[in-house]
Amino acid sequence: MKVKDQHIAVFGESGSGKTVLLSSFYGASQEAGFVDRNKYQVLADDMAQGLRLAQNYLRMDKEARVPPTNRFGAQTYSFTLKPDGDTAPAGRPFDALRLIWHDYPGQWFAEDPSSEKESARRLRTVSDLLQSDVAIVLVDGQKLVDYAGEEEKYLKSMLWALCNGLLNLKGDILKNRKKLRTIPRIWILALSKADLHPDLDAPGFRDLIIEKVGDDVSRLQKTLRGFVADSQAFSLGEDYMLLSSAKFEPGKILVADRVGVDLITPVACLLPMERVAQWIELGIHPKAVQALLERSGVFAALLDGSVGAAAGKLFGKVPRVGKLLAPIAVPALQGALKLATAKAKAMRDAEVAKHDVVTAIVTQFRMDLEDGVRDGLLVKRP
Repeated sequence: MKVKDQHIAVFGESGSGKTVLLSSFYGASQEAGFVDRNKYQVLADDMAQGLRLAQNYLRMDKEARVPPTNRFGAQTYSFTLKPDGDTAPAGRPFDALRLIWHDYPGQWFAEDPSSEKESARRLRTVSDLLQSDVAIVLVDGQKLVDYAGEEEKYLKSMLWALCNGLLNLKGDILKNRKKLRTIPRIWILALSKADLHPDLDAPGFRDLIIEKVGDDVSRLQKTLRGFVADSQAFSLGEDYMLLSSAKFEPGKILVADRVGVDLITPVACLLPMERVAQWIELGIHPKAVQALLERSGVFAALLDGSVGAAAGKLFGKVPRVGKLLAPIAVPALQGALKLATAKAKAMRDAEVAKHDVVTAIVTQFRMDLEDGVRDGLLVKRP
């Protein structure tokens, strides 16, 4: 089976909800009806990890128990998104997607390592995190409640910890001062525990961040650009989303009342493609985004025009020059990405009927992003 990898890094302080989010992501995918709705299965590549995440999810649902915080070490979780059924046409560039989720102890950006061994492990972990395709920075919704009226106090400390933590490791990460070509070029600010803020949508969250700590976001952006080769192809402060792993009430955790969790996979897989097209349209040379193009399995497959007839109509006419996206392709790509949702849905349904499930999944991802924007769960660069 041919598999394409997508890497996602979720940054967040200890207690910001990373472990609960991961458990909710996996647990929800195992619920009855998920495959019927999404046309793919989510399989944990490590059975022990999958069992532990499922256990976390069930204990939230049945016993109102929150998963223990990861305080012991970095872990990488690998999930294969496999189309339901085995009728994929021959010659397809990939048969499944693998979503690789990098997790780490949240206090590593706020506390000094306790030993040289932990210091080395932290450096290795942060280096791995910075090899991802997309990064999500969690803003703890509970702390926003705790600091109501003075949100900037929490937000500044959170951003400063991340910023200074990266600066402290910069010399070790950038060997020979050579900047990274493979690094998350899209950084999304996400409000975790969004259920605690029922009156706040993604545009409102964006406005809060800009109002309270816009300068600090700019400082983090400048810091991260210092790691990035071809830093003009870089995005922080343009994308925002709401995430809630469940609704927490006294004595119970309602796992079905999650928010934004279902958007994580579409964000990881398709947002890079959309952003690359926008950068090129702005005149940023394709070489600046070559690494992202080459790493993005979905992107490469779509631009190859080999993911099926419907996707061919959507994306297959986009030409490529060698490994680089030709500037002339941008209007076609942009048009495909802005295709009316109703037409995309019709194409998705047609591919489902023809059992071209991979194409149907990719089309569904595009619709999911649009739905997220429409429902106020996602703000992305227009």
